[in-house]
Amino acid sequence: MKASLLYDSQCMLAEGPYWKSDWGAFLWVDIEHGTLYSYELESGQLKTWQFPHRLTLVLEQGEVFILALDGKLARFDPKTAQLEWLLELESDPSIRCNDGACDPAGRIWVGTMGLDFREGAGSLFCVDKGWQMTKKLDGVTISNGLAWSLDTKTLYYIDSPTRKIKAFDFDVSTGDIVYRKDAVVVPEELGTPDGMCLDEEGMLWVGHYGGSGVYRWNPEDGTLMDRIEVPAPHVTSCAFGGPEGKHLLITTARENMNAEQLANFPQSGGVFIIELPVKGAPVFQVLI
Repeated sequence: MKASLLYDSQCMLAEGPYWKSDWGAFLWVDIEHGTLYSYELESGQLKTWQFPHRLTLVLEQGEVFILALDGKLARFDPKTAQLEWLLELESDPSIRCNDGACDPAGRIWVGTMGLDFREGAGSLFCVDKGWQMTKKLDGVTISNGLAWSLDTKTLYYIDSPTRKIKAFDFDVSTGDIVYRKDAVVVPEELGTPDGMCLDEEGMLWVGHYGGSGVYRWNPEDGTLMDRIEVPAPHVTSCAFGGPEGKHLLITTARENMNAEQLANFPQSGGVFIIELPVKGAPVFQVLI
């Protein structure tokens, strides 16, 4: 299977793909340039918002968004462009937020990482009602993809340099997690696991940075089931959406590429799309 270019956004580091159903639009961010994109799938209309911060995550909370900006969370109203700061996750300016998601109870989960990628500098946080923050994991290097099993009893989590998708027992009532097993171990020749999402069959679709594709993994037995080819080596994440939930938006990056590599892969930093035979699993909104 091959993905096709949806929009040649030329992002330095596109991430955070998200389907906003009431807009009929895919959202994504360019982390390094602080840009939020909205692309209407039917009309092709593009909107952007700019922030003087590294923007790593966008989640829905009713009519507004929850954004991760540098080491903080903020509420953003796209109609008025008003920004309200909510919570500081990391006070160290050398550490920023990275990937995140909402769990089935509407809590916010967001990971962090060092700007210099230093080992163990990051953490994984959970934010619950009253904007109460709990550190769930520390000693993380590049906190990345999060997904919950269809029965909500398992959290899948990626700390990219480990090359593993770890499975944690998850208590939806409390948000407590307990490590269970390494669900998937990614061979080095396939790149590094980055962002991911879940489909209606409980399989994980994972963007592989340096792996030129999105890979479908079975978290029950760790086997590779399928691959989507992407004409960009640094695939960062993916999300299901579209009118029937079968379109997969794929984000990519231009960072860490020299002139020759960019000449060979000029669409790097763009977002790609493919229609699949399966639908995405439900994606949750912020309820805290």
